[in-house]
Amino acid sequence: MRIRALDRKMLRELWRLRGQLLSIGLVVATAVMMLVTMRGTFEALFEARAAYYRDYRLGDVWSTLEQAPESLRERIARIPGVAAVETRVTTFATLDLPWLDAPGQGLFVSVPEGRRAAVDDIHIREGRYVRAGRASEVVVSENFFLSNGLQVGDTIRAVLNGIRRDMRIVGSAISPAHSYAVPPGALYPDDERYGVFWMSREVLGPNLQADDAFNEVAVRLGRGASETAVIRELDRVLDPYGGLGAYGRPDQLSYKILNDELNQNRSMGTAFPLVFLGVAAFLLNLVLSRLIATQRTEIGALKAVGYTNREIGVHFLSYSVAAVGLGTLLGALGGVWAGDAMIDLYGVYFNFPALEHRLSWTLVAIGGGISLVAAVLGGGGAVRRAASLPPAEAMRPEPPDRFTPGWVERVGVGDMLSTSGRLILRNLERRPVRAMMSSLGVAFSVAILVIGMFMFDGMELMIDLQFEVAQREDLTVAFNRDLGDEVRYDLARMPGVTRVEPFHIVPVRLHAGHRERELAITGLEPDSRLRRIVSENRRIHPIPLEGLILSAILADRLGVAQGDTLGVEALTGLRRTERIAVADVVHDLMGISAYMSMDALRRLTREGPRATGAYLLTDGARLNEVNQELKQAPGVASVASPATMQASFETQLEDSLFIAIFFIVGFASIISVAIIYNGTRIALSERGRELASLRVLGFTRKEVSTLLFGEQAVITLFAIPVGWGIGYALAYLLLTSLNSETYRIPLVVSGQTYFWTAAITLAAAVASAMLVRRRLNRMDLIAVLKTRE
Repeated sequence: MRIRALDRKMLRELWRLRGQLLSIGLVVATAVMMLVTMRGTFEALFEARAAYYRDYRLGDVWSTLEQAPESLRERIARIPGVAAVETRVTTFATLDLPWLDAPGQGLFVSVPEGRRAAVDDIHIREGRYVRAGRASEVVVSENFFLSNGLQVGDTIRAVLNGIRRDMRIVGSAISPAHSYAVPPGALYPDDERYGVFWMSREVLGPNLQADDAFNEVAVRLGRGASETAVIRELDRVLDPYGGLGAYGRPDQLSYKILNDELNQNRSMGTAFPLVFLGVAAFLLNLVLSRLIATQRTEIGALKAVGYTNREIGVHFLSYSVAAVGLGTLLGALGGVWAGDAMIDLYGVYFNFPALEHRLSWTLVAIGGGISLVAAVLGGGGAVRRAASLPPAEAMRPEPPDRFTPGWVERVGVGDMLSTSGRLILRNLERRPVRAMMSSLGVAFSVAILVIGMFMFDGMELMIDLQFEVAQREDLTVAFNRDLGDEVRYDLARMPGVTRVEPFHIVPVRLHAGHRERELAITGLEPDSRLRRIVSENRRIHPIPLEGLILSAILADRLGVAQGDTLGVEALTGLRRTERIAVADVVHDLMGISAYMSMDALRRLTREGPRATGAYLLTDGARLNEVNQELKQAPGVASVASPATMQASFETQLEDSLFIAIFFIVGFASIISVAIIYNGTRIALSERGRELASLRVLGFTRKEVSTLLFGEQAVITLFAIPVGWGIGYALAYLLLTSLNSETYRIPLVVSGQTYFWTAAITLAAAVASAMLVRRRLNRMDLIAVLKTRE
């Protein structure tokens, strides 16, 4: 009978405290939902990528070269550790797209006839694979195919090796080697202007005078093979044929960008749930300990009629279990919905053949378990304290504290306050630990808002620096081969072109002790105005007449600093190696870069004036006219627009990072409301007799409300700047795991972010006060002044 009676009491109490328990449940739900959504999304993406790379045989090592005979394939296959080899022919070609003003660019990649590629196979999305003997058939990368509204059977014109050819599209496909199709010199895709075209080896080879030759090789390694040893031997084999340096997966562009994105997703999928779970655990401990402490008289009455401490403990801890159970259920259901939504989003972004979000009961159990432990610890302590009292003492209301002037009043502050102000001040002073813990709870909710919103500030600065300060050109023109210095004057004579600045890109291998890195040095003119080197503090770094400028992240990888010297090995032309000083290190935000003056780069390669491309400034009104001229120029391989690149970059962010941030801000807002509402509601329960006594003594409802909500207002206002500081510290820690070679988010928290975090917190406080004010206004003074039985 005892258990049944306690069960009936528990149901009544759960209904009476439904608002508070629901808000506690929402805190748990946000933590569990965050864990299930973000960590679950990462696990789904990680598994899908692994299956994609396995099923379509992504290579482990690649190398490009000028040209080598096909007979060299057997020698490569005999390198120890090589399990499979695929040689191919690749080239860039200009695309004549009538619906675009500027020329497009395609990367043409050969595929074998009569079999699928042993390395870097493709997955057909629509249509079919190329057939033997069909000279005009191509399979197009899916993003280019969709962005241009193409259909199977359409014809597209390309300039291959100086000859215009009409290509018939027979299918669209994706490939693990080109999952992130980025135009040369760009950092982000331009799917409307740039695509990958797979063409029969027997057709593409003769078009490039490579009937029985190749200019790119991809290999897969056997189990236990040394990537470093294979790369070293492959370089030795290919060097006589103009090898540009072999590289492994970490340096393969698509793999690196996708891996960086997944690492950032993993960091967010780990860090944010941990923060949320930690905050939720703290809040549960704080709120439930105070909530159960208000049940002191009921605990005493139950002890008086014979219930044991164990029965009482189980009964009151059932409140915690109910709140956590409800929150875990809601979090699991919400996690399934949010996880499916994020997977649909990432499915477009990552472009895997198969991607599915599955509810992980392990993650649900982890989130619910941590929350339950925190709730039991918080509630259990309060139950033990009340149960340790003799029944007669526990049944009496807790004696009120003595209201004596505290140190704040003693220094004269109290004289400047009204009576209500002094009462608020004394109530905070007499329980400083409780006030500090309540304020810390609110501060954590503010901190979560800060780390959710500061990324907008960092991204805004990064976009502004890259596309407004660094890239000041209207168009970037890439040539289909290096051209002489006279190209500058040819471009300058085009109607609408107001400034031309050529640049020269040379692939190199940098040596710093035992460290090596292959990349391209960009040669710029010392007085360059259209392309500037800018650090995150907006400092513009001039191009030195001698020496290298390195990205800070590259200098760190190589272990060098300003003033050190590097071995620079040119991978084209005479392939000379020189020792060159690091003239400057720039803390840039996008990619990894190395710069030299064009004259210094010319001295390294021992070549005459050469240009890989040029930056153009145009008369805005004649931009389309310039594009049409470039479209007909035979030496132009592609034309890129920084404005288009910026739009693509912002779209990528909106489709990935910003969506996750909106989830985080929404969850943080729920926590803010829950903690402030519970704090105010529990304060009303704790001080009900005191406030009722004041009403009986003649205090108005407004004056009583001022006492209750004034205390919560002080706690909230104190918590906001503390939360800003905690949020800034957490943001710093988060960025250490988020930043990558692709882009680095600067730690910037704007005044607008501080304003909105404070505004959301204050709005939560006002909403909570309005809810509690209704209960305060309906308070039955006689019932409250009675001791509950």
